[in-house]
Amino acid sequence: MELQHVNVKMFVDGPMNVDAERFIEIFHAWIKDHALDGLLIDVADYRHVPAGPGVMLIGLEGDYNMDHTGERWGLRYNRKAALDGTNEDRFRQAVNAAAKACHLLEETLASEGPLTFSRQEFELCINDRAIAPNTSETLSACQPDIESFLSNLLGHHDFTIDHNPDPRSLFRFSIKSAKLFDLKKLASDLTQ
Repeated sequence: MELQHVNVKMFVDGPMNVDAERFIEIFHAWIKDHALDGLLIDVADYRHVPAGPGVMLIGLEGDYNMDHTGERWGLRYNRKAALDGTNEDRFRQAVNAAAKACHLLEETLASEGPLTFSRQEFELCINDRAIAPNTSETLSACQPDIESFLSNLLGHHDFTIDHNPDPRSLFRFSIKSAKLFDLKKLASDLTQ
């Protein structure tokens, strides 16, 4: 099964001590400064939507947003453009993009919040029900790639994968690592 449209949500660790309006300014600066890979186009404000997408940075290849779905804040990267390679390559690209954005946000807001992202938990999701319906068959087909990727990413096998089987939901799973991972390393070393 060739998975495309990979999403990664890196959760905020603890309460978010930053007014979400601040991300509008930061994301506009990222567009101006070409701070992330890919073509960044615009910023959209969805803070008025309860437990919604928050503030979005729209890109050609992928979007970034400070997301509040599930009533839990986090930085979500949504890969929109198809990507060649293996499923692990696509997982790696999405995690790398999300980690870079998280690292930049932590640096930018260090003196203001600070804002800290979890070093033990994140979510992976396939934003395409046609490719990956949220079924046990999809999980069985993808689980070897997911486990192999996570073992390589985290450098150990001490993690859990929690899949929500609700067929109305996208194919998504939460990952919890028993050991802390290095966000800066994920932001830089994954492309090597």
